[in-house]
Amino acid sequence: MRIAFFFVFLQKYFLCYMAKKNNNKLVTPFLKWVGGKRQIMPSIVELLPKNISSYSYIEPFVGGAAVLFHLQPSKAIINDSNMELINVYNVIKDNLDELVKDLRKHKNEADYFYNLRSLDRGDNFKNLSPVQRASRIIYLNKTCYNGLYRVNNAGEFNAPFGRYKNPNIINEPTLKAVNKYLNSNLIEIQNDDYEIILKKANQKSFVYLDPPYHPISESSNFTGYVQGGWNRYDQIRLREACDELTEKGIKFLLSNSATPFIKDQYKSYKIQVIKANRAINSNGADRGEVDELLIRNYE
Repeated sequence: MRIAFFFVFLQKYFLCYMAKKNNNKLVTPFLKWVGGKRQIMPSIVELLPKNISSYSYIEPFVGGAAVLFHLQPSKAIINDSNMELINVYNVIKDNLDELVKDLRKHKNEADYFYNLRSLDRGDNFKNLSPVQRASRIIYLNKTCYNGLYRVNNAGEFNAPFGRYKNPNIINEPTLKAVNKYLNSNLIEIQNDDYEIILKKANQKSFVYLDPPYHPISESSNFTGYVQGGWNRYDQIRLREACDELTEKGIKFLLSNSATPFIKDQYKSYKIQVIKANRAINSNGADRGEVDELLIRNYE
């Protein structure tokens, strides 16, 4: 039994390696984002359509972009409802030198951190340039507790200072590699509702959906990276959008938590249960290895 499991494990990592071998290894996520997909990438790669490179790639909930940066498609549409996150991607693409210069100004000090964090609570925030806003988000992400992007219902960043000795605030090689990738390929960056993005899909598109996860319990609910959060009705609306994709013959792969509600919503689709290690939970007993779902509408 253990030997069989070991060979399955090796097969997944071989597939993951083959999908990545011709790509730039420096193109990796530069922000820590809730529900990052790097640890379950072998499982995702295993379920991708065999001719994935022939599709245009669409990711309506791009987050930290782990899947995008792993696949590095030559044609893609990426989107997120988080305006500050999308601003970061745009600035890295269009104003990298200015961004790196601004990142060098930051201090790894608690008072400095809280002063910068508080900017989105006042009228002066709108006076920040796109570069300053992007620099602020990267700095806060690298120096806040657990490297976690989290906002309250008003959209204000509220994670506390992390007190790390040497946070990697300026990961210049990665930023340069991401800049080159975004500018060397046809990558459309959007800040819209996901349904608007899905209308751009056709039968030559492949859609990867990584929405805010449905909570496995009341104590485990974490949608603080989305202003206002997500609820059951949002999940139903997304499933209905997936039904429309299926009716149009558009392939999608979706990740979500392994709850009875989500399993019921997608009971007509192919569902695979995978294991993932998650550290974000208000209840320490719920942290660690958990079941997640990968859901698809194709063989």
